[in-house]
Amino acid sequence: MRWLAVIPGVVIVVGSAFSVLRSLVVPRANRNVLLSVVGGKIVAPTVSFLALRRRAWRDQEQILAYGGPVALLLLFGLWMVGFYLGFALMLWPVDHVTLATAIRESGSSMFTLGTTASGRPLATAIDYAAAATGLLVVALEIAYVPTLYAAFNRREVQVTLLQARAGLPSWGPELLARHQMTGMLDRVGDLYGNWEAWTADVAESHTNYPVLLFFRSPHPLRSWVLAMLAVLDSAALYLSLSPQEAPIEGRLVLRIGFESLRQIATVLELPHDPDPRPTDPVMVTQDEYRAGIERLEQAGVPMERSAAEAWPHFAAWRVNYEAIAYALARGLNAAPAPWSGPRRDGIGVVDPPALVNRTPDDPEGTGATRFRI
Repeated sequence: MRWLAVIPGVVIVVGSAFSVLRSLVVPRANRNVLLSVVGGKIVAPTVSFLALRRRAWRDQEQILAYGGPVALLLLFGLWMVGFYLGFALMLWPVDHVTLATAIRESGSSMFTLGTTASGRPLATAIDYAAAATGLLVVALEIAYVPTLYAAFNRREVQVTLLQARAGLPSWGPELLARHQMTGMLDRVGDLYGNWEAWTADVAESHTNYPVLLFFRSPHPLRSWVLAMLAVLDSAALYLSLSPQEAPIEGRLVLRIGFESLRQIATVLELPHDPDPRPTDPVMVTQDEYRAGIERLEQAGVPMERSAAEAWPHFAAWRVNYEAIAYALARGLNAAPAPWSGPRRDGIGVVDPPALVNRTPDDPEGTGATRFRI
Protein backbone atom coordinates (compact mmCIF):
# COMPACT_ATOMS: atom_id res chain seq x y z
CA MET A 1 0.00 0.00 0.00
CA ARG A 2 2.96 2.32 0.54
CA TRP A 3 3.54 2.46 -3.21
CA LEU A 4 0.28 4.36 -3.53
CA ALA A 5 2.05 7.22 -1.74
CA VAL A 6 4.27 7.72 -4.80
CA ILE A 7 1.35 9.16 -6.78
CA PRO A 8 0.53 12.06 -4.42
CA GLY A 9 4.27 12.55 -3.88
CA VAL A 10 4.86 13.03 -7.60
CA VAL A 11 1.79 15.28 -7.88
CA ILE A 12 3.00 17.49 -5.00
CA VAL A 13 6.54 17.77 -6.41
CA VAL A 14 5.34 18.52 -9.94
CA GLY A 15 2.74 21.00 -8.67
CA SER A 16 5.29 22.79 -6.51
CA ALA A 17 7.76 22.90 -9.40
CA PHE A 18 5.13 24.34 -11.70
CA SER A 19 4.22 26.99 -9.11
CA VAL A 20 7.87 28.00 -8.70
CA LEU A 21 8.43 28.17 -12.46
CA ARG A 22 5.19 30.05 -12.98
CA SER A 23 6.02 32.62 -10.27
CA LEU A 24 9.79 33.07 -10.53
CA VAL A 25 11.03 31.92 -13.92
CA VAL A 26 8.23 32.41 -16.47
CA PRO A 27 5.89 35.00 -14.93
CA ARG A 28 2.65 35.69 -16.75
CA ALA A 29 -0.22 38.04 -16.05
CA ASN A 30 -2.52 35.20 -14.99
CA ARG A 31 -4.00 34.17 -11.68
CA ASN A 32 -1.46 32.67 -9.27
CA VAL A 33 -3.51 30.14 -7.32
CA LEU A 34 -1.05 29.60 -4.47
CA LEU A 35 -0.47 33.33 -3.98
CA SER A 36 -4.22 33.95 -4.09
CA VAL A 37 -4.68 31.47 -1.27
CA VAL A 38 -1.67 32.66 0.76
CA GLY A 39 -2.10 36.39 0.28
CA GLY A 40 -5.80 36.80 -0.39
CA LYS A 41 -7.25 34.07 1.84
CA ILE A 42 -4.77 33.81 4.70
CA VAL A 43 -2.43 36.77 5.17
CA ALA A 44 -4.61 39.70 4.06
CA PRO A 45 -7.69 38.77 6.17
CA THR A 46 -5.52 37.96 9.19
CA VAL A 47 -3.51 41.18 9.03
CA SER A 48 -6.67 43.23 8.40
CA PHE A 49 -8.42 41.59 11.36
CA LEU A 50 -5.51 42.43 13.66
CA ALA A 51 -5.13 45.95 12.31
CA LEU A 52 -8.80 46.85 12.62
CA ARG A 53 -8.64 46.04 16.33
CA ARG A 54 -6.68 49.30 16.65
CA ARG A 55 -8.57 52.59 16.55
CA ALA A 56 -5.81 54.94 15.43
CA TRP A 57 -5.07 54.87 11.71
CA ARG A 58 -1.31 54.99 12.21
CA ASP A 59 -1.48 52.03 14.61
CA GLN A 60 -3.41 50.09 11.99
CA GLU A 61 -0.79 50.93 9.38
CA GLN A 62 2.02 49.52 11.53
CA ILE A 63 0.31 46.12 11.45
CA LEU A 64 -0.77 46.28 7.81
CA ALA A 65 2.83 46.92 6.76
CA TYR A 66 3.72 43.31 7.63
CA GLY A 67 1.24 41.87 5.14
CA GLY A 68 3.54 41.87 2.10
CA PRO A 69 6.68 40.45 3.76
CA VAL A 70 4.68 37.78 5.60
CA ALA A 71 2.90 36.71 2.41
CA LEU A 72 6.24 36.46 0.60
CA LEU A 73 7.92 34.41 3.34
CA LEU A 74 4.90 32.13 3.67
CA LEU A 75 4.90 31.57 -0.08
CA PHE A 76 8.59 30.61 0.01
CA GLY A 77 7.96 28.32 2.96
CA LEU A 78 5.06 26.53 1.28
CA TRP A 79 7.18 25.79 -1.77
CA MET A 80 9.89 24.21 0.38
CA VAL A 81 7.37 22.24 2.44
CA GLY A 82 5.71 20.99 -0.73
CA PHE A 83 8.97 19.63 -2.12
CA TYR A 84 9.92 18.27 1.31
CA LEU A 85 6.72 16.26 1.72
CA GLY A 86 6.57 15.22 -1.93
CA PHE A 87 10.04 13.69 -1.94
CA ALA A 88 9.33 12.04 1.43
CA LEU A 89 6.28 10.29 -0.01
CA MET A 90 8.33 9.15 -3.00
CA LEU A 91 11.12 7.80 -0.77
CA TRP A 92 8.83 5.99 1.65
CA PRO A 93 8.05 2.91 -0.54
CA VAL A 94 11.33 2.99 -2.47
CA ASP A 95 13.52 2.78 0.65
CA HIS A 96 11.30 0.26 2.46
CA VAL A 97 11.59 2.38 5.61
CA THR A 98 9.15 4.06 7.96
CA LEU A 99 7.50 7.33 6.99
CA ALA A 100 9.47 9.14 9.69
CA THR A 101 12.75 7.89 8.21
CA ALA A 102 11.63 8.92 4.72
CA ILE A 103 10.85 12.40 6.01
CA ARG A 104 14.30 12.67 7.61
CA GLU A 105 15.98 11.49 4.41
CA SER A 106 13.98 13.98 2.34
CA GLY A 107 15.03 16.85 4.61
CA SER A 108 18.63 15.68 4.63
CA SER A 109 18.66 15.70 0.83
CA MET A 110 16.66 18.92 0.34
CA PHE A 111 19.00 20.92 2.55
CA THR A 112 22.12 18.94 1.47
CA LEU A 113 22.91 17.94 5.06
CA GLY A 114 23.95 14.37 4.20
CA THR A 115 22.87 13.03 7.60
CA THR A 116 20.48 10.43 6.19
CA ALA A 117 20.83 8.53 2.93
CA SER A 118 20.07 5.16 1.37
CA GLY A 119 22.23 2.91 -0.74
CA ARG A 120 19.33 1.81 -2.93
CA PRO A 121 19.80 3.06 -6.54
CA LEU A 122 16.27 4.47 -7.00
CA ALA A 123 16.32 6.10 -3.56
CA THR A 124 19.73 7.62 -4.34
CA ALA A 125 18.32 9.10 -7.55
CA ILE A 126 15.46 10.67 -5.59
CA ASP A 127 17.97 12.00 -3.03
CA TYR A 128 19.97 13.68 -5.78
CA ALA A 129 16.79 15.15 -7.31
CA ALA A 130 15.74 16.50 -3.90
CA ALA A 131 19.17 18.04 -3.31
CA ALA A 132 19.22 19.70 -6.71
CA THR A 133 15.68 20.97 -6.21
CA GLY A 134 16.46 22.44 -2.81
CA LEU A 135 19.51 24.31 -4.10
CA LEU A 136 17.69 25.56 -7.20
CA VAL A 137 14.59 26.78 -5.35
CA VAL A 138 16.63 28.60 -2.69
CA ALA A 139 18.75 30.25 -5.39
CA LEU A 140 15.65 31.35 -7.30
CA GLU A 141 14.08 32.76 -4.15
CA ILE A 142 17.25 34.70 -3.35
CA ALA A 143 17.29 36.14 -6.88
CA TYR A 144 13.55 36.87 -6.72
CA VAL A 145 13.75 39.29 -3.78
CA PRO A 146 15.95 41.95 -5.49
CA THR A 147 13.64 41.86 -8.52
CA LEU A 148 10.64 42.52 -6.31
CA TYR A 149 12.27 45.35 -4.40
CA ALA A 150 13.54 46.97 -7.59
CA ALA A 151 9.96 47.09 -8.89
CA PHE A 152 8.77 48.30 -5.48
CA ASN A 153 11.38 51.07 -5.47
CA ARG A 154 10.40 52.25 -8.97
CA ARG A 155 6.78 52.39 -7.87
CA GLU A 156 7.42 54.25 -4.64
CA VAL A 157 9.77 56.89 -6.06
CA GLN A 158 7.01 58.34 -8.25
CA VAL A 159 4.42 58.00 -5.47
CA THR A 160 6.70 59.95 -3.14
CA LEU A 161 7.37 62.63 -5.74
CA LEU A 162 3.64 63.11 -6.21
CA GLN A 163 3.24 64.16 -2.56
CA ALA A 164 4.46 67.69 -3.25
CA ARG A 165 2.20 67.97 -6.31
CA ALA A 166 -1.03 66.33 -5.09
CA GLY A 167 -0.97 66.50 -1.29
CA LEU A 168 -0.90 63.77 1.33
CA PRO A 169 -2.98 61.73 0.81
CA SER A 170 -3.05 62.43 -2.91
CA TRP A 171 -6.17 63.98 -4.42
CA GLY A 172 -6.92 64.80 -8.06
CA PRO A 173 -8.26 68.36 -7.62
CA GLU A 174 -5.31 69.18 -5.37
CA LEU A 175 -2.90 68.20 -8.13
CA LEU A 176 -4.43 70.69 -10.57
CA ALA A 177 -4.73 73.35 -7.87
CA ARG A 178 -1.07 73.18 -6.91
CA HIS A 179 0.09 73.29 -10.51
CA GLN A 180 -2.02 76.41 -11.05
CA MET A 181 -0.80 78.07 -7.83
CA THR A 182 2.84 77.46 -8.77
CA GLY A 183 2.41 78.54 -12.40
CA MET A 184 3.01 75.03 -13.75
CA LEU A 185 -0.42 74.12 -15.06
CA ASP A 186 0.84 74.36 -18.64
CA ARG A 187 3.48 71.73 -17.77
CA VAL A 188 1.12 69.16 -16.27
CA GLY A 189 1.34 67.25 -19.56
CA ASP A 190 4.92 66.31 -18.67
CA LEU A 191 3.65 64.81 -15.41
CA TYR A 192 1.04 62.81 -17.28
CA GLY A 193 3.72 61.55 -19.66
CA ASN A 194 5.84 60.30 -16.75
CA TRP A 195 2.83 58.67 -15.14
CA GLU A 196 1.86 56.98 -18.38
CA ALA A 197 5.19 55.12 -18.27
CA TRP A 198 4.85 54.54 -14.50
CA THR A 199 1.38 53.06 -14.92
CA ALA A 200 2.57 50.67 -17.62
CA ASP A 201 5.45 49.60 -15.35
CA VAL A 202 3.10 48.97 -12.42
CA ALA A 203 0.71 46.97 -14.60
CA GLU A 204 3.56 44.82 -15.89
CA SER A 205 5.24 44.21 -12.53
CA HIS A 206 2.12 43.82 -10.38
CA THR A 207 0.42 41.35 -12.71
CA ASN A 208 3.55 39.25 -13.16
CA TYR A 209 4.52 39.50 -9.47
CA PRO A 210 1.18 39.95 -7.65
CA VAL A 211 2.83 39.75 -4.22
CA LEU A 212 3.86 43.39 -4.81
CA LEU A 213 0.22 44.34 -4.29
CA PHE A 214 0.61 43.49 -0.60
CA PHE A 215 3.68 45.71 -0.11
CA ARG A 216 2.70 49.08 1.31
CA SER A 217 4.28 52.50 1.01
CA PRO A 218 6.62 53.54 3.86
CA HIS A 219 4.37 56.46 4.81
CA PRO A 220 0.90 55.52 6.12
CA LEU A 221 -0.86 58.16 4.00
CA ARG A 222 0.85 57.22 0.75
CA SER A 223 -0.42 54.49 -1.55
CA TRP A 224 0.19 53.59 -5.18
CA VAL A 225 -3.58 53.12 -5.64
CA LEU A 226 -4.36 56.60 -4.28
CA ALA A 227 -1.56 58.13 -6.34
CA MET A 228 -2.82 56.54 -9.55
CA LEU A 229 -6.38 57.56 -8.74
CA ALA A 230 -5.31 61.16 -8.11
CA VAL A 231 -3.49 61.40 -11.43
CA LEU A 232 -6.39 59.86 -13.35
CA ASP A 233 -8.92 62.12 -11.61
CA SER A 234 -6.88 65.22 -12.34
CA ALA A 235 -6.65 64.29 -16.01
CA ALA A 236 -10.38 63.56 -16.17
CA LEU A 237 -11.17 66.90 -14.50
CA TYR A 238 -8.86 68.86 -16.79
CA LEU A 239 -10.29 67.27 -19.94
CA SER A 240 -13.84 67.83 -18.69
CA LEU A 241 -13.47 71.42 -17.53
CA SER A 242 -11.03 72.72 -20.17
CA PRO A 243 -11.06 70.40 -23.19
CA GLN A 244 -9.25 72.92 -25.39
CA GLU A 245 -6.40 73.58 -22.96
CA ALA A 246 -5.96 70.08 -21.54
CA PRO A 247 -2.84 68.30 -22.90
CA ILE A 248 -3.20 65.19 -25.04
CA GLU A 249 -1.07 63.34 -22.47
CA GLY A 250 -4.12 63.47 -20.18
CA ARG A 251 -6.05 61.22 -22.55
CA LEU A 252 -3.11 58.86 -22.87
CA VAL A 253 -2.59 58.46 -19.12
CA LEU A 254 -6.31 57.87 -18.65
CA ARG A 255 -6.32 55.16 -21.29
CA ILE A 256 -3.30 53.30 -19.95
CA GLY A 257 -4.61 53.86 -16.42
CA PHE A 258 -7.93 52.10 -16.72
CA GLU A 259 -6.49 49.41 -18.98
CA SER A 260 -3.82 48.69 -16.35
CA LEU A 261 -6.37 48.59 -13.55
CA ARG A 262 -8.43 46.11 -15.54
CA GLN A 263 -5.38 43.88 -15.98
CA ILE A 264 -4.76 43.92 -12.23
CA ALA A 265 -8.44 43.28 -11.52
CA THR A 266 -8.38 40.27 -13.86
CA VAL A 267 -5.39 38.76 -12.05
CA LEU A 268 -7.05 39.35 -8.66
CA GLU A 269 -10.42 38.15 -10.00
CA LEU A 270 -12.09 41.39 -8.95
CA PRO A 271 -15.51 41.70 -10.60
CA HIS A 272 -15.57 44.62 -13.03
CA ASP A 273 -17.17 45.79 -16.24
CA PRO A 274 -14.52 45.58 -18.99
CA ASP A 275 -16.40 48.05 -21.19
CA PRO A 276 -18.67 50.39 -19.20
CA ARG A 277 -20.98 52.86 -20.90
CA PRO A 278 -20.19 56.58 -20.52
CA THR A 279 -23.66 57.09 -19.05
CA ASP A 280 -23.28 54.43 -16.35
CA PRO A 281 -23.50 55.83 -12.79
CA VAL A 282 -20.41 56.61 -10.75
CA MET A 283 -19.96 56.37 -6.99
CA VAL A 284 -18.39 59.77 -6.37
CA THR A 285 -21.18 61.99 -5.08
CA GLN A 286 -22.21 65.42 -6.27
CA ASP A 287 -21.13 66.88 -2.92
CA GLU A 288 -17.66 65.36 -3.31
CA TYR A 289 -17.47 66.64 -6.88
CA ARG A 290 -18.47 70.17 -5.83
CA ALA A 291 -15.83 70.14 -3.10
CA GLY A 292 -13.22 69.35 -5.74
CA ILE A 293 -14.48 72.12 -8.00
CA GLU A 294 -14.36 74.59 -5.11
CA ARG A 295 -10.72 73.67 -4.54
CA LEU A 296 -9.95 74.41 -8.18
CA GLU A 297 -11.82 77.74 -8.00
CA GLN A 298 -9.87 78.74 -4.88
CA ALA A 299 -6.62 78.11 -6.73
CA GLY A 300 -7.81 80.01 -9.81
CA VAL A 301 -7.73 77.10 -12.24
CA PRO A 302 -9.20 78.38 -15.55
CA MET A 303 -12.36 76.55 -16.69
CA GLU A 304 -13.98 76.56 -20.13
CA ARG A 305 -17.07 74.77 -18.83
CA SER A 306 -19.14 75.19 -15.70
CA ALA A 307 -19.13 72.48 -13.05
CA ALA A 308 -22.58 71.31 -14.19
CA GLU A 309 -21.54 71.16 -17.84
CA ALA A 310 -18.33 69.29 -17.01
CA TRP A 311 -19.96 66.71 -14.73
CA PRO A 312 -21.24 64.26 -17.40
CA HIS A 313 -17.86 64.35 -19.16
CA PHE A 314 -15.99 63.77 -15.90
CA ALA A 315 -18.32 60.91 -14.95
CA ALA A 316 -17.87 59.38 -18.41
CA TRP A 317 -14.11 59.25 -17.86
CA ARG A 318 -14.28 58.10 -14.23
CA VAL A 319 -16.65 55.21 -14.84
CA ASN A 320 -13.77 53.43 -16.61
CA TYR A 321 -11.59 53.14 -13.50
CA GLU A 322 -13.56 54.13 -10.41
CA ALA A 323 -14.99 50.74 -9.36
CA ILE A 324 -11.64 48.93 -9.62
CA ALA A 325 -9.74 51.71 -7.85
CA TYR A 326 -12.28 51.73 -5.03
CA ALA A 327 -12.11 47.92 -4.69
CA LEU A 328 -8.31 48.00 -4.55
CA ALA A 329 -8.25 50.87 -2.04
CA ARG A 330 -10.70 49.01 0.17
CA GLY A 331 -9.07 45.60 -0.22
CA LEU A 332 -5.57 46.93 0.43
CA ASN A 333 -6.73 49.21 3.29
CA ALA A 334 -5.27 52.31 1.69
CA ALA A 335 -5.56 55.61 3.53
CA PRO A 336 -9.10 57.04 3.20
CA ALA A 337 -8.27 59.87 0.83
CA PRO A 338 -10.98 62.02 -0.78
CA TRP A 339 -12.68 60.43 -3.77
CA SER A 340 -11.31 56.96 -2.97
CA GLY A 341 -14.41 55.19 -1.63
CA PRO A 342 -15.35 53.74 1.77
CA ARG A 343 -13.12 51.58 3.97
CA ARG A 344 -13.89 48.45 5.96
CA ASP A 345 -13.73 50.10 9.36
CA GLY A 346 -15.85 53.07 8.31
CA ILE A 347 -13.09 55.57 9.12
CA GLY A 348 -13.75 59.06 7.83
CA VAL A 349 -12.01 60.74 4.92
CA VAL A 350 -8.54 62.14 5.63
CA ASP A 351 -8.33 65.49 3.82
CA PRO A 352 -4.93 66.92 2.88
CA PRO A 353 -4.31 69.45 5.70
CA ALA A 354 -3.68 73.07 4.84
CA LEU A 355 -0.08 74.25 4.79
CA VAL A 356 0.58 77.93 5.39
CA ASN A 357 2.76 79.56 2.74
CA ARG A 358 5.39 81.24 4.94
CA THR A 359 7.67 83.79 3.28
CA PRO A 360 10.20 86.38 4.53
CA ASP A 361 7.60 89.08 3.91
CA ASP A 362 4.87 87.06 5.64
CA PRO A 363 6.56 84.76 8.20
CA GLU A 364 3.26 83.81 9.85
CA GLY A 365 1.61 82.94 6.55
CA THR A 366 -1.37 85.20 7.12
CA GLY A 367 -1.76 85.98 3.43
CA ALA A 368 -4.52 84.63 1.23
CA THR A 369 -2.35 82.15 -0.63
CA ARG A 370 -2.24 78.77 1.09
CA PHE A 371 -1.10 75.35 -0.01
CA ARG A 372 -2.04 71.87 1.12
CA ILE A 373 0.16 68.87 1.85
